[in-house]
Amino acid sequence: MFIDLSIPLTNDMTVYEGDPAVTITKVHNYATHTWELRQLTLGSHTGTHVDAPSHMHKGAKTLSDLPIERFCGVAQIVKPHELFPCGCGLFFIEAADITLLPRLLAAHPRFVGGAISEMLERALLAEGIITYTDLINLEKVGSAPFMFYGFPLAIADGDGSPVRAVAHVTALTK
Repeated sequence: MFIDLSIPLTNDMTVYEGDPAVTITKVHNYATHTWELRQLTLGSHTGTHVDAPSHMHKGAKTLSDLPIERFCGVAQIVKPHELFPCGCGLFFIEAADITLLPRLLAAHPRFVGGAISEMLERALLAEGIITYTDLINLEKVGSAPFMFYGFPLAIADGDGSPVRAVAHVTALTK
């Protein structure tokens, strides 16, 4: 079963204060052009998105520097007080703050996301660990490991990108 973890992009959606507003405009339609086409204006950290280390650290790796396989893999929903599994992506439904950094680093996560504080996000990115922000439906995933896919747009030297984040919850069942 696939679970969509992405916020739909809309004209009236909330964005981080100071970020560009989302504008989606239909510029071609079937009546005038025999096809539809929309122009999108948005920031690279709009809606459900991935953050490259360069988002918060000058000279750090950009989306172009990261291999595509960094944006998918086995993941698990975890709680701040629990033991973190090693080597997989970790997602928090409950608030996770900077105090978790040593334990997270010890777990060597592929990526981290969900309800993480800005300080924790900044520290993870400093360590080269990509983060995912503004995920929805994480409570539907359950506690078992699952396959996560959150591929960015191929933005040259990008600091981040909107993603279509998906959990495949049956991928690891026997």
